[in-house]
Amino acid sequence: MPESTDTALPGTTSDHDQGRWGARGLLPPIGPQRTLALATFVTMLGSGVYLVAAALYFTQSVGLSVAEVGLGMGTAGLVGLLAGVPVGHLADRRGPRQVYLATQLVQAAAMGALVLVHTFWQFTAVLCLVELSRAAGAAARGPLVRGFGGDELPRFRSYLRAVANLATSLGAVGAGLAVQLDSRPAYLTLVLGNAVSFVACAAIVRTLPPLPPVPVPSAAGRWLALRDPAFVAVTALDSVLGIQGSVLVFALPLWIAGHTDAPRGLVGVTALLNTAMVVAFQVRASRGVDSGRAAARALRRCGWAFLAGMAVISVTAGLPGWLAATLVLVGVAVHTVGELWHAAGSLELRFRLVPAYAQGQYTGVSGLGTGLAHAMAPTLLGLLCVSWGAPGWLLMGALFVLVGLAAPAAVRWAERTRPIEVRPA
Repeated sequence: MPESTDTALPGTTSDHDQGRWGARGLLPPIGPQRTLALATFVTMLGSGVYLVAAALYFTQSVGLSVAEVGLGMGTAGLVGLLAGVPVGHLADRRGPRQVYLATQLVQAAAMGALVLVHTFWQFTAVLCLVELSRAAGAAARGPLVRGFGGDELPRFRSYLRAVANLATSLGAVGAGLAVQLDSRPAYLTLVLGNAVSFVACAAIVRTLPPLPPVPVPSAAGRWLALRDPAFVAVTALDSVLGIQGSVLVFALPLWIAGHTDAPRGLVGVTALLNTAMVVAFQVRASRGVDSGRAAARALRRCGWAFLAGMAVISVTAGLPGWLAATLVLVGVAVHTVGELWHAAGSLELRFRLVPAYAQGQYTGVSGLGTGLAHAMAPTLLGLLCVSWGAPGWLLMGALFVLVGLAAPAAVRWAERTRPIEVRPA
């Protein structure tokens, strides 16, 4: 397989590249890219453990009600959105490695503190700190990925996404085995295991060479990302498309269990299928998505794939169990193709439209949009797909199509209004 012809984005650097990807593209070159990939795997492995254990730990071990857990998580999720932009700006100005390292240590401390909570207010306060540090870390990580991605940035960020999906799934499988014990020691082990993963991530990140801040043009003002309406518009459309991530993990399990005769164990099979496809094909799906125009086309295509996948899933109610299960798997596969295209286009735009000296700040704005979309996703999908049924699945798919169709115009607007150093040649 020939090497990628991807070129460096304006403002990126290849100073830290050490070698090229192997012929099969299975591993990044030895050096900062592989180190950051390892750090990603470790921290997402811990996150996979935590995602499975969190709700059960807080209800079964801490003794909180389901309503209290939902309210606390929702509050913390909204509070966490406040951290991305200012911490991303700090990473731009102080250097991303140091800031990202600090966020991992804060996350480790906050996650460890969760084993000490006993009341709703303690739980909410500590979880707010967890979410603040999580959002801060995501914003600081953006400049790291850009700086170390160099002339392999499109492939590298796709590779990181595949690594994150694999690690999260492995962590979830391991946590599922521990949850079977249903004891406080088992839950404490899982929560503390996630805390340890942040410490391990920090130790790995500490071995990375420092990335100096990118010089800021004198004409650039403060909070550039928040004063960029074209990028905000692109982010809004991308965030709506990002609701698709909740279709398979929220709406589909409820649909399988409540509206079809397919076995409930199919939920795990669909998750495995989705993960396997992302791990196997994300890098390949991102090839050629190396410009604003190509990214816009990917977003347009993904909307149609989401509609097609959701249309197949919508007809499974009332069918024999074996046929319903078969069609669900077909629908998930088609939906995942849309997810691959969406990720490729979204990741390209989050770097392509951004000046290198403000990558962290812009990443914070992207995270803000994604967080708001994730907060509204359960309500929207619950009303449409789960409660309304087949028409709701089709309506949600149609919304994805409309947003995808609007993306090219928004991207063209954003490209016309870029600072000179990030305008496409």
